[in-house]
Amino acid sequence: MTTIKKNYLYNVIYQILTMILPLVTAPYISRVIGADGTGIYSYTYSIASYFILFAMLGLNNYGNRKIAQVRDNKEKLSKEFISIYRVQMIMSIIVISCYYIYIVFLCKQNKVIAMIQAIYVISALFDINWLFFGLEKFKIIVTRNIIIKVISTIFIFVIVKDKGDLWKYTVIMSSSILISQIIMWTFLKRNINIKAKVPLKNSKEHIKPLLILFIPAIATSLYRMMDKIMLGMLSNMNNVGQYEYADKIVSIPITFITAIGTVLLPKISNLISNKDNKKSKEYLDKSMEFTIFISIPLSLGIISVADNFIPIFLGNEYKTAGYALQLLSITIIPIAIGNSIKTQYLIPREKDREFVISTCIGAIINFIINSLLISKFNVFGAVIGTILAELIVAFYQVYSVRDEIDYKLYTKIFFKYFTRGLIMLIVTNSLRFLKINELELVIIQIIIGICVYFILNKSYIFKLLKQK
Repeated sequence: MTTIKKNYLYNVIYQILTMILPLVTAPYISRVIGADGTGIYSYTYSIASYFILFAMLGLNNYGNRKIAQVRDNKEKLSKEFISIYRVQMIMSIIVISCYYIYIVFLCKQNKVIAMIQAIYVISALFDINWLFFGLEKFKIIVTRNIIIKVISTIFIFVIVKDKGDLWKYTVIMSSSILISQIIMWTFLKRNINIKAKVPLKNSKEHIKPLLILFIPAIATSLYRMMDKIMLGMLSNMNNVGQYEYADKIVSIPITFITAIGTVLLPKISNLISNKDNKKSKEYLDKSMEFTIFISIPLSLGIISVADNFIPIFLGNEYKTAGYALQLLSITIIPIAIGNSIKTQYLIPREKDREFVISTCIGAIINFIINSLLISKFNVFGAVIGTILAELIVAFYQVYSVRDEIDYKLYTKIFFKYFTRGLIMLIVTNSLRFLKINELELVIIQIIIGICVYFILNKSYIFKLLKQK
């Protein structure tokens, strides 16, 4: 198995574990702490996540790219890491202090839960995942997450027993994140000379590009986390809980698809730094076809089963989440395509301007629509805002590089797989006429849908399996 295939597999496991283990506990937690409890957790977590965004600036993409460019020289690598982390450390200390000011003077509701989320905010100080992504050491990250996530899942089932245990659930979730970040420091000496002397001016050089990449990071969060915050402000915690689960479930296929971008970003950044543009273009073309091939059936498949699946999985209290999930699954395709352009073309080539503009436009559109529709349509107002934002972001990113990529080829590939995806959707929806219970129907729809799509695309699947 090639390094890229291995790293893709590791990153898929890493990303999905982050999402899927909370879903393993979801049927239990949704019933134990209820939609209101889920809403409170989601609301306070979203606010804490904003503080982390300011601590990390644009480090996840920037740090990944810079480490990938110098990873072949340990001396340069060590100096680059130290100079970048110094900025992160200073920002994290400032942000942690600001979060405590928020808790003491500004937080009026759910103060205990918000205080516990401080553990999550502190984790930003220790987050050096960007170093290991840039080094393409995905196995270390995956192994760590498997252990931490499994242990935290066990703790949830053992400790969280009723609605009054929301604070315990928050402690487990936030502590698991902090511990997982601290563990990565035990691997640092193997790759970095932490005693390397790096002048302060080296760190100052990173501030401007980090701030540039921070703009899309904060903008993207506006139509990811802001939905929940605005729902909490303009609606109620029950609606936040409904949206939380719909968003959490749709994030699983999205992370599965976008994992290829995380793997190829350091690979392509390294190729470009070595002037191998032909090879980097080859990677982009192949990954774009794979992204389109896999995102279409996942999106259309969720549309087919979500309304029956959610009440079975979470309980009848969450029927609204099922309908919201059907609509949110539309975003899988534009997110996948936009992510490919972003991580495999814009960021590696340091075309940060196009990246910044696209996400800012998406954030503005999402905020405006949320402000207009949430008070009237609750969850569905937020859903509509997210769909339009993601479509606009993807369209702008593709449009911005239309003269530099094979636009006609990608369009042809898209319609080929979309047509086959529609055939799959028609077949799975026709199964609704079967006189069986909802669980059996969902299982049959999933199995038949996979079989139909794979049969229609068997030549491409065999081609993938043969690729080195």
